[in-house]
Amino acid sequence: MPISRKAEPALLTDQVYETIHEAILSGDLPGGTRLTVRELAEQVGTSPMPVREAIRRLEEAGMVERQPHRGAVVKSLTLGELLHVYDVRRLLEVEAARLGSERVSPEDCDRMQAEYDLMRKAIDEHQAAALLDHDEALLEILYRAAGNPVLVQMIRSLWQQCRAYKMVGAQGSLERQEDDVLWRYQQDLIAAARGHDAAAAARINDASLANATDRIRALLAAQRDGH
Repeated sequence: MPISRKAEPALLTDQVYETIHEAILSGDLPGGTRLTVRELAEQVGTSPMPVREAIRRLEEAGMVERQPHRGAVVKSLTLGELLHVYDVRRLLEVEAARLGSERVSPEDCDRMQAEYDLMRKAIDEHQAAALLDHDEALLEILYRAAGNPVLVQMIRSLWQQCRAYKMVGAQGSLERQEDDVLWRYQQDLIAAARGHDAAAAARINDASLANATDRIRALLAAQRDGH
């Protein structure tokens, strides 16, 4: 009984953390949103304490920052900062694809294909959040096959930091009906994984992230020209 009494507050904090975390990833709490403890507590139906602890954990995860006179705010990246994130993603994910494709099992490839099929369904239904969820799940299966959980953890942290940009980018591609960029790299990556072609998997991931980086550079250039 004493164990369950101690566990309850921690479990509640976990639930509040997941709720706020999901709201940030989905865009319901966009970058720059001020996180007021009492308001959030009212919305999620808890006391302020688990909300305060959840915000502290979100700060540690790099998704929330403290600003003078505003308190806790959902962190947003400038295009320049986003470019740095993608440069690091490119380094890590090219290597993760290379290592993972060398060791991935046929069963894992089947799971990747299942996520790909769900991703294509989300594209057809113009569901950007679901598209990103299945895309990341597909990649994580391959990356975990590399056998380095620290590598996967670092990559997931970077995904979270640029999730808002990915959401905007995916929605824009869906609206313009330019969805081939959303699935063609993953289709080729699954084929490379099934063939244990490490060089091809690395090359595909590099091309995918280079494409995203080029789009960020174009946005950054347009922003500078606008000034």
